[in-house]
Amino acid sequence: MAAQAPQAGVDDLDLEIAGEPPDAGKRQKSLTIGAVCKALAQEFPDISISKIRYLEDQKLLTPRRTPGGYRLYTQGDVARLRTILRMQRDEFLPLRVIRQELAAGRSGDSAPIPGRVGRDGMRAWRPSVSVRESTGALYSMDDVLEETKAEGKLVRELEEYGVVKGEMRGGVRYFDETEREIIAAVAELARYGVGGRNLRVFRSSADREANLLQQILAPALRSRNPERRKEAVDALENLAAVATHLKHLLLIRDLRKIVR
Repeated sequence: MAAQAPQAGVDDLDLEIAGEPPDAGKRQKSLTIGAVCKALAQEFPDISISKIRYLEDQKLLTPRRTPGGYRLYTQGDVARLRTILRMQRDEFLPLRVIRQELAAGRSGDSAPIPGRVGRDGMRAWRPSVSVRESTGALYSMDDVLEETKAEGKLVRELEEYGVVKGEMRGGVRYFDETEREIIAAVAELARYGVGGRNLRVFRSSADREANLLQQILAPALRSRNPERRKEAVDALENLAAVATHLKHLLLIRDLRKIVR
């Protein structure tokens, strides 16, 4: 195996580590979940076996299994996983949107570049968020804790600081898809000592941006004309993409100052 090959040398990881017959590797090399982590660690240092399993639980990956129950990932599976991780890292897309992108045929090679020039000469920004109705799916506290690996104390802290709210039904608190993703992201930050009280800066920033975009598009969003309202929602998502990309660039600029 090449020690420092780009993309962590995916093609050099042998199928035999998965315990498959040698002739199976001739058809297409497959990797165990541990080997996939090693293959992607160079580009995604925070990749973990639990994260890959979580994406599988969310129906974003469907590796085949050996008779013994071991997951085996083809080169296509690894490419799909790389695309998912890039969309999370570079475009901040929630899993619901990533699932839609993949279903529409999105691949790593076809990923659009934020800010590219459109046909009308204006920059064509790809919406990184959707403000339309969600799937309506709700997840109990137990489900959220199981899927995100967050601690109950952390979720209660997020509720206390207004980062998530949830909804009580029959004495059980449920969270929608967006709040579940928020909790998953915060659980990752918590590994580095970031607590709910530290997230007020994120919430305050999001509130200010949402208010600004609302002021810009308020008349059109309140319109009773369905077509005009649809155009306003499209514009809102477009502006959100621009704002997200701008924040990303500003953050990169400031972080580079830190590591100089």
